[in-house]
Amino acid sequence: MQASRQTRKGLDRADFGGSRSAFQERLGQSTQMPARNRSWFTYLEWYDLCSLTVVVSRNSLPAALLFCARLASAQNGFATFDYQDLPEYQRTLKALERYQKLAAEDDGAILPSVKKPVEPGDPYSGVPRLIRLLRLVGDFPAEAAASDSDLYTKELAMAVKRFQTRHGLEPDGRIGKGTLAALNMPLSFRVGQLELALERWRRLPYDAARPAILLNLPEFRLRAFRAGNNEPALEMKIIDGHAGKRRTPILSSQVDTVLFRPYWNVPRSIQRNELVPQIRKDPGYVTKNEFDIVTAAGIVVARQLGEDADALIAQLRSGKLLLRQRPGSKNALGLVKFEFPNSYNVYMHDTPTKPLFARARRDFSHGCIRLEHAEDLAEWILRDQDGWTRDKIEAAMQGTDTLPVKLKHPVPVMTMYLTAVVAANGDVYFYEDIYGDDAALERELAGAGPATNAEPVLHPRE
Repeated sequence: MQASRQTRKGLDRADFGGSRSAFQERLGQSTQMPARNRSWFTYLEWYDLCSLTVVVSRNSLPAALLFCARLASAQNGFATFDYQDLPEYQRTLKALERYQKLAAEDDGAILPSVKKPVEPGDPYSGVPRLIRLLRLVGDFPAEAAASDSDLYTKELAMAVKRFQTRHGLEPDGRIGKGTLAALNMPLSFRVGQLELALERWRRLPYDAARPAILLNLPEFRLRAFRAGNNEPALEMKIIDGHAGKRRTPILSSQVDTVLFRPYWNVPRSIQRNELVPQIRKDPGYVTKNEFDIVTAAGIVVARQLGEDADALIAQLRSGKLLLRQRPGSKNALGLVKFEFPNSYNVYMHDTPTKPLFARARRDFSHGCIRLEHAEDLAEWILRDQDGWTRDKIEAAMQGTDTLPVKLKHPVPVMTMYLTAVVAANGDVYFYEDIYGDDAALERELAGAGPATNAEPVLHPRE
């Protein structure tokens, strides 16, 4: 059947020059966990009939999670979810077919390098190639008049802005090093990103019959879905972990608690490496930022540095004493926190540093997920919880007490890793492989075994 042939397109590495052997034990074709995937589990906990928490190596995540989702389905009588039913999967499949054609049509010319960013009104010898490329990928309208000159016009700059927006770049209309690198990236590379996106959708344990929160890390975006609804009910920007040791892990869990006006118990590593140096420079830092100095049991020792400042700083440096930030507008977690069980101690939370959401690339955290509009997520999560209206949520955020709210129906939450995303209108967005996970998946699918990239360190975040 034609449909069955289409669903394999871009998923079989033989279709695009890779090794077929890595696909012989695909979890999508069997409910048996291959031995190489069984050894990759870091943490597994079943904690009620319908749900599971899995935190695994980021490169083994899809196989492990799909195995667990199918095991849950078999044990509990739920239907196994078919990835082919996902609108996102079907949109990505169509985009892949389109980009395969575009890659074949493109002449592959390289835009000339620049010593300084090209601004609207500047001459640029690459204008003819730029017009051809942007017209080919749909950012420069086909009906727009193309100039024979080398002038970088305002109209062309608008097309570059659209390109920048679709590629996770600052949409300033200037052709700098980052934009030039994206423009010169072969379209065959974009084909590869779409193929990997299909592979990740294929492996995702997502049950559209339940509400869910999906966080796509390279895109820095949250989407919340109602049960049975294919389009998101809520979207917002997020800030996730800095590339390197502070990366946000790939995980699947369930939000079970909304905590209004949280304390921030500062992790020892952040206290020692970041805050103690600040306190040494400015003894008033503790008071100005509303920190308590506490014992390991939570007993307040001081709220300001006095004559014994050196002794207190020494104990903070050693970890004998700890920093705890009081609830309020200066708190690093903002006014609401969303908790879900996981071995990394990460969570979603509000933040007082709102200006960072204006950036295109937003890997600024220590691993936790900061939310652009935390109050909107609280309202969405608590929409079926008795009495939790928007007014009550705002009152709790602006109140005086720390208030935990246990959810009657925990909401599934998953972090994802898609560097190619296709919108409902067919627009295709590409993002940087910030954590190197696309490269790792390429190695896995090519039969090179699991990636050797370092895993996130298991310690409390933010």
